[in-house]
Amino acid sequence: MTINQVFEILKDAGGIRAARIITDNIKNPSRLRVWIMARALRRGTPVAKIIHQKWFYGLKFYTNKYTLDPRPDTETLVAAVIADNPAAPKILDIGTGTGCIIISLVKNIYGAYGVGVDISRSAIRVARRNLQDLGVADKIKICRASFNNPNMVHEKFDIIVSNPPYIARGDTRVDTGAKHDPRIALYADRGGTATYEQIAKNAKNWIKPNGKIYLEIGAGQMAAVKKIFESAGWKFIRAEHDLGNIIRVLVFNI
Repeated sequence: MTINQVFEILKDAGGIRAARIITDNIKNPSRLRVWIMARALRRGTPVAKIIHQKWFYGLKFYTNKYTLDPRPDTETLVAAVIADNPAAPKILDIGTGTGCIIISLVKNIYGAYGVGVDISRSAIRVARRNLQDLGVADKIKICRASFNNPNMVHEKFDIIVSNPPYIARGDTRVDTGAKHDPRIALYADRGGTATYEQIAKNAKNWIKPNGKIYLEIGAGQMAAVKKIFESAGWKFIRAEHDLGNIIRVLVFNI
């Protein structure tokens, strides 16, 4: 098949933009593979899940069905940490997924060292692949652990970051692309706040005095999450808006 034929088939299945991205990143696909990709597009599969890559904060990450695709909203979280200009911080990333947050921070903050934790073995394999691909395997350690365990890690950090599951179960506003992400990375009990309750309670064991925690939140969750953390003894510092002017990140210290 010629590249033009591939482009036309993919365009009919998923539109010009999807066809252009795929044809720019897939070389000499077979007829069978083109048919499989076209079928995936018709089913609403995100392009990142088809080509297994997604750009985030200027870096190209490997991704697959076992990880949440990096999203522009989460770049607000990375930018909030960098804006505080920390000096050679030790950073803990809770629910690391692809590793996009911790890797982006270590690549952009001089002297930073990181630990990423995730409960999913499959996600851990993805994160470790990205560490190797992006040249930071000597600066970041990836571990399997549950952030509902107060003894998840046995060291303390200057900075904790997390984009935890925060979508309420049954929320019908989830976009088509998110339906192809692992449910464990998306949904939380108690209207989407259960993971924040766990983090607020346990993260005090993992943070140094005057350390900061940076959290991504869903639209409209600021009041609930702020109350959870303040009730657990955290001090609210500030909120950050994403490019859509939605409050997307909350910052606390202890």
